[in-house]
Amino acid sequence: MTRSFHAALAGAAAGCFALAAEAADLPRRAPPPPLPSLPVFTWTGFYAGVNAGYAFPTASGGFTDPTYGAVTGGGRSGGFAGGGQIGYNYQVTPGAGVVVGFETDIQGTAVAKADAAYLGTAPYYSVRPTLDYFGTVRARVGYAFDRVLVYGTGGLAYGGGSRSTYAGSYPSTLPSTDRTGYAAGGGIEYAFTEKLSAKVEALYLHLGRGSVASTYYNASVPAYYGAGKQDSGFTLVRAGLNYRF
Repeated sequence: MTRSFHAALAGAAAGCFALAAEAADLPRRAPPPPLPSLPVFTWTGFYAGVNAGYAFPTASGGFTDPTYGAVTGGGRSGGFAGGGQIGYNYQVTPGAGVVVGFETDIQGTAVAKADAAYLGTAPYYSVRPTLDYFGTVRARVGYAFDRVLVYGTGGLAYGGGSRSTYAGSYPSTLPSTDRTGYAAGGGIEYAFTEKLSAKVEALYLHLGRGSVASTYYNASVPAYYGAGKQDSGFTLVRAGLNYRF
């Protein structure tokens, strides 16, 4: 029995050695490769897009003419403005950090017609040209919280329009149809994909010039003609969509 037990132990030991040798011949299992890191979002690059909003005038219609006295009415209620923009951003630190860039845009307008103005009981007809379009060339400086960009902006503004319907009745030099000034404001932009972002911003634009048209009284009408009160500017609130290249 003792011999049988020793033989069994020897057989078991030989089997273990055989299994160990077979396992040693198997190829070693390599550790799994590390997961690839996700790319860090950046605002750097060119973009182009469209926008639409509403322009709110900041000046009332009434004013006092230095020769004839108080003029009442003539105010505007604002109107639609829409167009497109192109620009470039550079983010100093990807993910979260300072973003600098520039943007230029051009807008068409559909501003409501001014209400009637009077000097006393006689009509006062403005010979100031309309504002049919305007544009800006601005710097942008902001801070990005990953896909959210908060920014301020400012720069040059310009605009132009058409002659007043009463311009032919005015005998003196008419105001220019071209305007220049400045724009300043800020906004917030969110990138909901790698390529598309949406923004909401508010700008104050000043496109005014000093009045160069004194009041003219036409007794045959009877009516007054002049440039009226110079609009000091307007506030533009708009939303936009950008495609980033």
